[in-house]
Amino acid sequence: MTASVREQPAARGLIRALLLLLSLAIFAGLCNSLARQIWRWLDRPVTEVRVLGDARHLNKADLARRLAAGLDAPLLQLDLARLRERLLEEPWVRGAKVRRDWPPAIEVSIDEEVPVARWGDKGLLNHEGDIFWPELKPEYASLPRLNGPASDTGRVMAQFHDLSRMFQGAGLKLSGLTLEARGAWTLQLDNGMRVVVGRERVTERLARFIQIYRQELAEHEAQIEQVDIRYTNGVAVKWRPKPDTDETAG
Repeated sequence: MTASVREQPAARGLIRALLLLLSLAIFAGLCNSLARQIWRWLDRPVTEVRVLGDARHLNKADLARRLAAGLDAPLLQLDLARLRERLLEEPWVRGAKVRRDWPPAIEVSIDEEVPVARWGDKGLLNHEGDIFWPELKPEYASLPRLNGPASDTGRVMAQFHDLSRMFQGAGLKLSGLTLEARGAWTLQLDNGMRVVVGRERVTERLARFIQIYRQELAEHEAQIEQVDIRYTNGVAVKWRPKPDTDETAG
């Protein structure tokens, strides 16, 4: 009799434990089912790509269409890092952030490059001296044209700004600057005149050129193609070819 009484509480305890485990299993199953439903609801195909940020040179609608055409997975399975890399391959995109949004959408925030100068025949420079290679348009023709080794863009930009201030006082405008591989400088003025400076005593030589220009060359600037100022005393002037009188008359 005593043993039977002891067995009943043990059996009830076992039943309660089994019921608790069963309840936990049912709850876990429901949670799993609910999680799957939520996942399926969230992980739907992207219906919109939004491109945010100021853009003067980029066509944001076109960029959004091209991004949308390349999407190969539903929203939660998209590789955002890969999308960002694709954006940074665009010449005009300097920086980009990509995030998911709902209803299923991709939101892109871009920082556009701001060109401050041309670089050679095909490139542009931003304010930090980085080169980028977009399709060049006529509107960039008014930008200063810089040339030199790709590793020296910062040096060329700094020299251009310094020399531009120097030339302002003489009523001249610098439109281009070239740094040769051996360190020699050549300037282009907006009046079409080229100034060969060399690599030594650059500031001293240019100060002498400005003085000579004011005194003797300014009134003939339209006829001057190049001025070589690498000489200790004086300069060498190359005059533009005179038009053929017969051809002009004809």
